[in-house]
Amino acid sequence: MRGDFSTAAATYDSAAVLAREVGARMAQRLDLVKIAPQRVADIGCATGDGIRELQRRYPKALPLALDFALPMLHAVRRAAPRLQRVMGRGPRLVNADVRALPLASGTLGLVWSNLMLHWLDDPLPAFRELHRALEVGGLLCFATLGPDTLKELRDAAAGVGAGDTAKRFLDMHDLGDMLVAAGFGDPVMDMEMVTLTYDTPRRFLADQRHLGVRDGLLGRQGWRDWRRLLAAWPRDTSGRLPASFEIVYGHAWKPEPRKIADGRAVISFRPR
Repeated sequence: MRGDFSTAAATYDSAAVLAREVGARMAQRLDLVKIAPQRVADIGCATGDGIRELQRRYPKALPLALDFALPMLHAVRRAAPRLQRVMGRGPRLVNADVRALPLASGTLGLVWSNLMLHWLDDPLPAFRELHRALEVGGLLCFATLGPDTLKELRDAAAGVGAGDTAKRFLDMHDLGDMLVAAGFGDPVMDMEMVTLTYDTPRRFLADQRHLGVRDGLLGRQGWRDWRRLLAAWPRDTSGRLPASFEIVYGHAWKPEPRKIADGRAVISFRPR
């Protein structure tokens, strides 16, 4: 999907309604967390809404904007205020894959990732790499798509016998187990449904193309199947086509290590 995201950099903002809404809700959750990180990172930053929110919230922190699609990072640079760029206070841009971060271990105080991790077939290696990059006491805050995403289209496909090629997303309990396996302590997971509506199927498909996710989200199937499926998509009471997205939120802290690099266990003694 790297090529799709790269091509979509110019059109992404016009269709990123869901990402902006989820980002706002992630930011509300940070209101409940009292931290003062020295370095913050937006992983899968797209055109930079997340890193700009982190800069506003933590103005003293060094901001890192990371994406594997280089044109997205170019968009982040263009959006940075001129004075910020001149003074060298704009986001540091990192072109990399989340599963192989070019960052030293224990250097990040906060990692933010909005609607990116679900594109990985297996998020566990990414969680392990994020755990490595976070400092002890650092926080991972993310949102992904869950398994009930686009349930209306799946039901329509089943009803007309069309192929269901849409991507399957992981349940929040599976993601929580992965966080624990990666070394995070006591992850907190929750979910909610966010429904967007469209006047025509063409508008929905155009938005997914502008985001660079149409094939990754919906898969590929024959034109006749698409025609039957979209015709069976039920409209809501206002006559519009509902598209539901299950949003899974997670946050988890990096705890004190129980073992050091050579395998010896760490035991802490505290005075009574």
